[in-house]
Formats: sequence, C-alpha cells, structure tokens
Amino acid sequence: MLGTKDPTPATIQEHTMYKRILLAYDGSPSGQKALLDCRELAQWSQAELVLVAVLPITIGLVSIEGGVYDSAMMEREKQGMQNVLDDGLQRLQASGYQAKGMLLTGDTVEEITGYAKKIEADLIVVGHKHLNSWAARWWKTSVSKSLIGLSHCSVLVAITA
Repeated sequence: MLGTKDPTPATIQEHTMYKRILLAYDGSPSGQKALLDCRELAQWSQAELVLVAVLPITIGLVSIEGGVYDSAMMEREKQGMQNVLDDGLQRLQASGYQAKGMLLTGDTVEEITGYAKKIEADLIVVGHKHLNSWAARWWKTSVSKSLIGLSHCSVLVAITA
C-alpha cells in the first residue's frame, strides 16, 4: 500500500502468532529435526525460544523397585539429560539464536505442558518418530499424541521416518 512504511521488528512481534515457543528436546534424530523446524519458526515469527529436556521420574523408581536406591545412577542420568539440553542450546547458539534452557524432572507430558503454561508458550514443538511394528505402536504411549490432547496451546510435531 502507498504511504505505509515497512513494519519494524517491534510491530512484527506484536502481530505474530507465536511469541514464545517451547521446544521439548531429547537429542534424538526426531528431536534434532524439531530443533531445526523450531529454529526456522522462531526466525519467521521472531519468537523467544525455550528449550526443555525432561528426566523421567521412572528412572528413580526403577532403582527403588530393584531394592537399592542408587543416587549415583540418578545423578548420571540427570547429567546426561543436562548434556542433551546443553547440546541443543549450543546448536541454536551456533545458528545465531539465543534460547533459554530448563531441565525438568517428572512425567514427560505433564512437565512439558505444565512448563509451557507457566511460561505462557504459544507453541510447543516436539519430535516424533514413527514406530514400525503394530506392537510397538500399541505398547508405547506417544508423547506427541498426549501433548496434543493435554496442551493449552498449539503443538507442532516434527516427524522423522
């Protein structure tokens, strides 16, 4: 239109659909695809990125049910997930994006949806790999499917073969 000036980054931010994107990152190939997709979305919408990794509470329960609680095992698992989170943050930083990161502990879906609500995320991005056998699809609960059902905001599922 004649007589209108180009929008500034501040006015673009006011009118974009996504202002804050939460990426649930686990370091897997599907998680890395989600990271790439999320990065492109953040660039397009100029959204704030928040990366989360979730340490499932079941790891601690397995060691208790085995009869011996191994705090060293929990600490190794926690450090492993922190390394995954740090890797994701470094990948984003290497591409020129700043992101915040948070390591969460508990039920994966509950932690992701709860944290997304807490930070007022407009979008959750998660990776998903199709399972090949019918038994694997029947037995394993899909995190992405559960997120779609329980989330207060939109969910983008990045699929890998």
